[in-house]
Amino acid sequence: MPRFKLVFFSPVKSTPSILNHLFAKFPQEVGKIGEYESCAFMSKGTGQFRPGPEANPAIGTRGELESVDEHRVEVVVNDKGENKEIKGAIDELKKVHPYEEVAYDVYRLEDF
Repeated sequence: MPRFKLVFFSPVKSTPSILNHLFAKFPQEVGKIGEYESCAFMSKGTGQFRPGPEANPAIGTRGELESVDEHRVEVVVNDKGENKEIKGAIDELKKVHPYEEVAYDVYRLEDF
């Protein structure tokens, strides 16, 4: 079964609701490692961005540099094949995330 690491960045206050949504929507796929579920790793940092003239920022003002306390969130996504679950998790992340543009990375995991 293919496994992926989904990494995304979110405002600290939004992280619990985003994770709870993903865990509820994909209980066997997102955050499940062996007999453990709802697994995630979060580290705090500062995100920086400047919304462009056509942006509709949830935080900040168009044209002004903004800094936000954010989490880097990492979760494992167990995929049943054809990348259906990872694509579904990304689609859900985009639906529930407060930012207009969601910053995320996907890494394919290998077993050794």
